[in-house]
Amino acid sequence: MTTTVTLPASPPDTGLADDAAALVAEIERYLAARTRTTAHPLVTKTTAELVAEALGTPTTPAAAAPVLTAPSRALRILPDWVLNFPLLRHRHGAGRQIAVAEHLELTALVIERYGWAQRSLRSTSGRRCILGAQAVLYRLGYGDETTARAAGARLQDVLAGRGITQPFPGWNDAAGRTEGEVLHLIRTAANNARRNAA
Repeated sequence: MTTTVTLPASPPDTGLADDAAALVAEIERYLAARTRTTAHPLVTKTTAELVAEALGTPTTPAAAAPVLTAPSRALRILPDWVLNFPLLRHRHGAGRQIAVAEHLELTALVIERYGWAQRSLRSTSGRRCILGAQAVLYRLGYGDETTARAAGARLQDVLAGRGITQPFPGWNDAAGRTEGEVLHLIRTAANNARRNAA
């Protein structure tokens, strides 16, 4: 005799999708605020557009930024390498070039949104260490390997300025380390990168 048990359908868990959507929206707001910068606040065209207008040459519109969508819940629980699939990268960052300072600020944003982790790139609940947060940005297409390495070098510079020779991943994992200290390190490195780029 066989008994069939029907389990009640559980409501869908939208919490992770909402968190991911909020992170993507915040990244987009951050990048949009820095997209069109001009020398004077009253100037609304870029230098290239002004030169083209003065010379009477037609301007080609800039390529539209890729439309970013939140990773599905399944992607949150799958290994990070899945984010490298071209279809997923195209739906998210799709190779968007960002500055080192922006990469560092977005790294801090990922840690704030998903929580901070030690001794692993990510926890089962999605918390990230510094490297894990950088990996999310890199794999979704925000910047490239050169950007991520330069950001790591900026983090090391800040630590070296404090007399710490330990690599930043080891510093992240040190006993007694706090999320506040990690975010302060990342934001200090971002500020330094911005000053050096100016």
